[in-house]
Amino acid sequence: MSSDQQNNSKGRNPGVTNETQGDPATSMSTVLETGASMVQDLKPVKNICAFLNAFHVYADEPSRTVEAQHYCGHLNEDVRQCLLYDSPEKNARLIGVEYMVSPELYETLDPAERRLWHSHVFEVKSGMLIMPKPALIPEAVWELAENKEMEKVIQLYGKTYSLWQVDRGDKLPLGEPRLMASITHEDQVPDFHGMVTERDIRFGSDYMRKREVRKLIPDPEVHPDADKCKESKKHGKHGKHDSQKTEMQPQRVFN
Repeated sequence: MSSDQQNNSKGRNPGVTNETQGDPATSMSTVLETGASMVQDLKPVKNICAFLNAFHVYADEPSRTVEAQHYCGHLNEDVRQCLLYDSPEKNARLIGVEYMVSPELYETLDPAERRLWHSHVFEVKSGMLIMPKPALIPEAVWELAENKEMEKVIQLYGKTYSLWQVDRGDKLPLGEPRLMASITHEDQVPDFHGMVTERDIRFGSDYMRKREVRKLIPDPEVHPDADKCKESKKHGKHGKHDSQKTEMQPQRVFN
């Protein structure tokens, strides 16, 4: 068994997977794609300016976790959009999308819509959300840049949809898009430490160190409608909304 096969047999995304149903790309297809990429101006893709790694859970099955590589770009100062892949490799599968908006825009959404969005406080403060470091960049330099990015992301609200359920072994993107939620505490998923540590080994990262360093990042107030998509699934399409609960509260993750 090859090393890639051994990694795949563990059940977690090893970062080098592509088990898509279908025949391998032919030499002619590869040549045509290479030529097209040299002469076509792929402007939307060139707008991607950040690579993040994190985990999501299915809103209606919160015990199921999916690792996603986020390739994000800014539409403006208040809106970001991310393509989610199952690995950082050239043959990665596009498995979802995530939109992120500022608190100011989030406030303008109606209550039912707000419940579809999640916060990023735990992702940042726990050390789970990372910007994988390029090989030639010194650790201290990259940590400074990463923390600056985390200071921005921790304020944002995200709405994520899964398009391809690779965690259950689907060879093609089957069924309807699935709303995803954020992990908001360690006990939410089985073996949080093992899951994130395995990821860290692949990327040369250390979430516990990041957790310690990020204690200096202020905890923002999280709108009470955020992180409610799991509850919404229990109560129907949009869930119940208590219009009385409008006061935002700071979300304290770690002391």
